[in-house]
Formats: sequence, C-alpha cells, structure tokens
Amino acid sequence: MTAYLFKRIAIAFATLVLASIVVFAVLEVLPGDPARLMLGMSASAEQVEQLRTQMGLNDPLLLRYLHWIGNLAVLDFGRSYTYAVPVIDLVRERIVVSLPLALMALALSTLIAIPVGLYAAARQGRFGDTVSMGASQIGVAIPNFWFALLLIYLFAVWLKWVPAGGFPGWGSGIWPALKALVLPAIALALPQAAILARVTRQALIEVLSEDYIRTARAKGMPYRAVLWRHALRNAMIPVLTILGLQFAFLLAGTIIIENVFYLPGLGRLVFQAINQRDLIVVQGGVMLLVAAVILVNLLVDFSYALVDPRLRTRS
Repeated sequence: MTAYLFKRIAIAFATLVLASIVVFAVLEVLPGDPARLMLGMSASAEQVEQLRTQMGLNDPLLLRYLHWIGNLAVLDFGRSYTYAVPVIDLVRERIVVSLPLALMALALSTLIAIPVGLYAAARQGRFGDTVSMGASQIGVAIPNFWFALLLIYLFAVWLKWVPAGGFPGWGSGIWPALKALVLPAIALALPQAAILARVTRQALIEVLSEDYIRTARAKGMPYRAVLWRHALRNAMIPVLTILGLQFAFLLAGTIIIENVFYLPGLGRLVFQAINQRDLIVVQGGVMLLVAAVILVNLLVDFSYALVDPRLRTRS
C-alpha cells in the first residue's frame, strides 16, 4: 500500500508542475503586451512600463517562472491590479462561499444518487428501473442554469421561502447564509446526482453478477443485506471516481451558477477578472483551482485503498 500511495503522490506532484507550466505559458502566448492588455490602449508608456516592472515582465522567462512558482509555494499569488489587494485576500473572501456550496451540492447529489442507483440496480429491467433511469436521463439533459432559474421563480419569487440571489455573509448567521446557498446547491446537485445514479446502477449490476454474490444469496443472506454489505462496497471504485470528479467540478466550475445567483465565489472572481483583464488574478485563481482539483483526485486515489483490500496488500 505504501508504494501505491507514494506513486499517486508522485503523479499528483508531476501533474501540478506540468499544470503550472501550462498556466504560466498562457500569459506568454497572449498576443501583444500583457501589461498593455491590462491597462488598455489609452494608458501611457510610463504606466505600461511601471506595470511591466511590477509583474516582472522585463526579467528572463525562466527566472520569471521560478519566481512565480516560488511565490505560489508560500501562497503569494501576486497583487490584483483591479482591486489593489493581494490575490490571496480575494481568494480567502471567496472560498468561504464556493467551498460550502460545493460541499452542500456534493452531499445532496450523493444522498439522492446512491439510493436511486441501488433501487434501479435491484430492479434491473423492471418498471422501477425504467422510471429511475428515465428521470436520471432528464436530469442529465436539463441545463443547470435553466433549472436554477426555475428554482428562483418557484421558491424565491412565488413562495418567497429563500432569497433570489446574493450572499449575506457568515457574519449574518449560519441560517441566513445557508438559505442563500440552498437553491444554488440544488441547481448544481441535480445534474450531478443524475450522472452518479447511472454510474452507481451500472457498477452494482456488474457486481451483482459475480459468483460471491450468488454464493451469499445461496447461503440465505437477505437480498437487502447483499446489496448494502457486499455489492455496494465492491461497486464503490467507479462511484468514488465520479464523486472526485464532481467535487472538482463543483469547486472549480460553478461560474454560471454563481453568476445566476450573484454569489461572490471563486468562479465568479475568475469570471470578473477575465472581464476586467486582471491577468494576475486570472493566473493565480486558475492555478489555485487546478491545485484543488489535483488534491481532490489524490484523496480519491487514497480512498481506493480503503475500499479495495487488494491495494492495501501491494508492497
């Protein structure tokens, strides 16, 4: 198991280094002068040169990369030109919105998908299976931003149970903050639950055809116990893979939902930085999101060893 864990850590580190090179190179391949792009064509030559010096654009390419990656290692993402504050301060303000939102959406998705997948697999080919998978197909097909608008109309405009958008901040109390995240979390969770339910069903169907499942049934073990104790655990590898990918998507890919609900999250920060041509924030924000995706997938790889005993016995 130790060799497996070290191998996964090495792969994650190599991926992170490669991703940093790609993210850094994007700034270099932009046409024109990045400082001029940020300031606009009306800026004076002195302003452009001052920003070039601030961004280190006059230094050699390799030196700039090493300086940038060294700063990232100590969580120094640079200073935003638009907001005139360190990027890490902007990230701290936004992560307290994006992270709880992603966790809520993932929890809702899992709570919906696992029982639906179990139900469909236990009734393979029957009416319940057909209805469940038909509903999941609809969930996959519905765009989450359209579903978000329906939720706003129903629960915020018509019923007035929750706010239509915005975030009051955690200082206003846990309940008001959670109320502001409920609708975005549901809008994000529905498509993810539909995908996860289909993956869970397929993985369980493959496991239920194994010999040890038939042996357990032949010994008189109840079918429900076979599903929960044996089949589900052995079907968890593909399910965990999808969960890891979904959490990475929910953390890094919520730009549309955060804009629909006017939430000050990481996705919206990057979106605003692109519109404002604040390349320092874009570069630092994208690199942070990439690192989060790699970390989540590394944790998923570790969870494989907990689920699959064969990985724990490897030297």
